[in-house]
Amino acid sequence: MVCGGFSCSKNCLCILNLLYTLVSLLLIGIAAWGIGFGLISSFRVVGVAIAVGIFLFLIALVGLIGAVKHHQVLLFFYMIILLLVFIIQFSVSCACLTLNKDQQSQLLEVGWNNTNSAKQDIERNLNCCGFRNVSEEENCPVMCSKMSHCSPCAPILEEYSGIVLRFVGGIGLFFSFTEILGVWLTYRYRNQKDPRANPSAFL
Repeated sequence: MVCGGFSCSKNCLCILNLLYTLVSLLLIGIAAWGIGFGLISSFRVVGVAIAVGIFLFLIALVGLIGAVKHHQVLLFFYMIILLLVFIIQFSVSCACLTLNKDQQSQLLEVGWNNTNSAKQDIERNLNCCGFRNVSEEENCPVMCSKMSHCSPCAPILEEYSGIVLRFVGGIGLFFSFTEILGVWLTYRYRNQKDPRANPSAFL
């Protein structure tokens, strides 16, 4: 039997939103774990990760309630928000996958110059000082700075930036297709009649 009925659409939408709920909780948990173990001390980075996790959780909650109750208004707003998230995420994912080495290097340098706490986290975790020159960092938190044999962070970051961007872009692209699937499922589900409802009721 082809999955096109009311119950099948409802169950698929519920499963998709449960998946989004798990991803949002995982995102919040990883951010909390990173700050708890001292891997990240930047509250801005953690705040952004937690805010994205909470936003995704709220979207999934709206979709889940709308799917369970077959609530037309909630499903409409869920569909519109999910479509906007798809457009943004798809664009960012494609940008991550198409950046060349020079663009990656410029992006890293801009990020490095615009943060202090994350900069110290990077230096501590990678055991390096400064971005391109060791001398440019006066208060380096790592032990190698006291022994005068530190290496700059730029070569290490540039080595892994391509892998990280491809990974982030790939994951983002995968989830963007689940979002467009969610939009299609929601649109289909909104226009289906609940077989248990009053046949004369407008749905």
